[in-house]
Amino acid sequence: MDVTLLYFDGCPSWTIARDRLREVMRRAGLDERSLTYRKVETPEDAETVGFRGSPTILVDGRDPFGGESVAVAFACRLYQTPAGPDGAPSTDQLLTVLAP
Repeated sequence: MDVTLLYFDGCPSWTIARDRLREVMRRAGLDERSLTYRKVETPEDAETVGFRGSPTILVDGRDPFGGESVAVAFACRLYQTPAGPDGAPSTDQLLTVLAP
């Protein structure tokens, strides 16, 4: 399984997503060192990679949290979680998409 975290430095939520991803990968028995990071540096980069906002999580190249329904943006992203809007998916949401 290929897990990539796309982010930009101007959005603090990417570190929350990183920490949740690491925790969930450990819980799911996945090697958290296989998590790759891709920094998106400009709006042009965002267009090129189909960046849906920071953070964007790709699992095997696809966005399991809305993907095509979320507009390409060089901005912070909000996720709908059971607890309400958040800057990153909840650990339960991540576990659902990462658990074997």
